[in-house]
Amino acid sequence: MKNLRKILAVVLALIMITATFAACGGNEDKDNEAKLKVGFIFLHDEQSTYDKNFMDAAIKACEEMGVEYAQKTQISESKDCYDAAVELIETDGCNIIFADSFGHESFLMDAAQKYPEVQFCHATGTQAHTAGLANFHNAFASIYEGRYLAGVAAGLKLNEMIDAGEIKAEEAKMGYVGAFTFAEVISGYTSFYLGAKSVCPTVTMDVKFTGSWYDEQLEKEAAQALIAGGCVLISQHADSMGAPTACETAKVPNVSYNGSTISACPNTFIVSSRIDWTPYFKYMIECVQKGEEIATDWTGTIETGSVVLTDVNEAVAAEGTAAKLEEVKAKLLDGSINVFDTANWTEKGVTLSSYLADVDTDKDFTKDTEVIENGIFYESKHRSAPYFDVEIDGITLLDRNYGE
Repeated sequence: MKNLRKILAVVLALIMITATFAACGGNEDKDNEAKLKVGFIFLHDEQSTYDKNFMDAAIKACEEMGVEYAQKTQISESKDCYDAAVELIETDGCNIIFADSFGHESFLMDAAQKYPEVQFCHATGTQAHTAGLANFHNAFASIYEGRYLAGVAAGLKLNEMIDAGEIKAEEAKMGYVGAFTFAEVISGYTSFYLGAKSVCPTVTMDVKFTGSWYDEQLEKEAAQALIAGGCVLISQHADSMGAPTACETAKVPNVSYNGSTISACPNTFIVSSRIDWTPYFKYMIECVQKGEEIATDWTGTIETGSVVLTDVNEAVAAEGTAAKLEEVKAKLLDGSINVFDTANWTEKGVTLSSYLADVDTDKDFTKDTEVIENGIFYESKHRSAPYFDVEIDGITLLDRNYGE
């Protein structure tokens, strides 16, 4: 009996010791989570619709995940990005770094090589899947689907203008203000055009490039030039309020990007598409908290809540726009509509059955990957960042700008 009591006492002691260690381990895990801090690097500040969209998502995600964050704004696509990352790590104590602009990538990769214990995530980049850095990651979203939906709203507005006798069917010309002649911009304006064409078959589109992601005056002047050239509806892939305000002044309908402009442009704003970065930010934080790997190349979708539209401005949009967008969205989700279905567009009069895209980006931009399968150009399948760079019929580039 005495021996049994001794054995029970030892067992109870072991249980208590185990419980104590478990509790300490749990507290350590909580301490690690509490110490997690995310550093954000932004190209511009909240005056840029592009950067503000990231900023809003960053704050929301960090607050919901209960982690600290620090941010650097007005960080150019230069060694300034590397220096900002170093400061966020060494001074602010960040162990996840995120940068939001394409040109930040090479400088962020340099920082990733110096700080292998820190996780680096980058929006719109192309090199993570070939760089071989375990702590460097790219992310983007199938925003071409959002732009396609926004294009549907634009096409419905054109139809309304035609039916009202404001324009003739052959005058259904849209204008588009782009930053650079990059695949990201080409993919965006092409998907917008194809969305409009799906409901307004006579639509054409002119495109002007500013050579800058953010230049309010140049964007305004580009929109004004497009309007003067006969464009009756304007959209853009540039980051200021230049184009929307030009449209409001000229009373020309506008489809914006990265957020609603209804407060400044109540008489012309129709709808806007944008990437909601909150799901990705929460995902990368959760991965680090759980000690799991962050995907090397992550693509957000409509289904993940990453590709979204603002509310439709019913005062300007064509009647029935919201319902039509829900119908098309459902077809995008079930696969019955594919944005870059080659049956719906041509290049120099030819329907493409094969196309090599530059997916594994190198300095010579070598086209290396077949991206058309069964009549569909599959954007985002082989890499999260866009690689659609076909100049399709129906769209006229009034100028070109490939570099900063």
